[in-house]
Amino acid sequence: MPLTKRRLQFLHKLMELHQKTNLPIHYEALAQSMGVSKWTAYDMLKEIEKQGFISRSYEVNNKETGRSQVVFIPTSKAWDLFKKARNETIDLTDWEKTVENILGLLKNLNNCSLKDATKIILDEIPNISTRINFCAYIIGLFVMYLKKLGNKTESLIHRIFQKAPNKEMGMTMFVGTVLGTIIDTMNDDLGVEIVDLVSKFLQLIAGLSDEEKDMLSDFLSSAFD
Repeated sequence: MPLTKRRLQFLHKLMELHQKTNLPIHYEALAQSMGVSKWTAYDMLKEIEKQGFISRSYEVNNKETGRSQVVFIPTSKAWDLFKKARNETIDLTDWEKTVENILGLLKNLNNCSLKDATKIILDEIPNISTRINFCAYIIGLFVMYLKKLGNKTESLIHRIFQKAPNKEMGMTMFVGTVLGTIIDTMNDDLGVEIVDLVSKFLQLIAGLSDEEKDMLSDFLSSAFD
């Protein structure tokens, strides 16, 4: 039985946390990262465990002497699935729909506040299941902020993107430069959320195929028009 989209999101987040720490992950840490209750996270992990993608173990709970806590790690089956996802076939229809949605938002910025446009994109992101579409939404988010900064800043940052040694570096430099420019204008909660999204963007873009990077780079170029 294949993983549902929701279970896949929980599995990928668990794998991200495990990669960062190289330690088993407690379900409360996963719950915090996913923005759900600890019981929701635990129930979801039990279902994923039944499918063989994670395994549980027990470790001493330092907060409660003499008690152990349940922690989870990805299995080889999960890493095989993740590897397969990295080589996923590009769904051009889905990609074109994503590009159309984001470019439509950018064209309507004059009729929509930056706050509302940002909310639309942030609400869409949890439903995205492919790496290239996730990266496109992050780039679209920063193009929106850039367009609100004015023509001079937009022109300078566009030039940075164009002069980068390769497409991946150009896109990461673009996102990093815009983030550094706007971070002081965000409230604390939004700033933390966007920094977390950028961290995921940097991880995912490195794993894209050359074809996907070309598509994403072309998208960024068209977003400047």
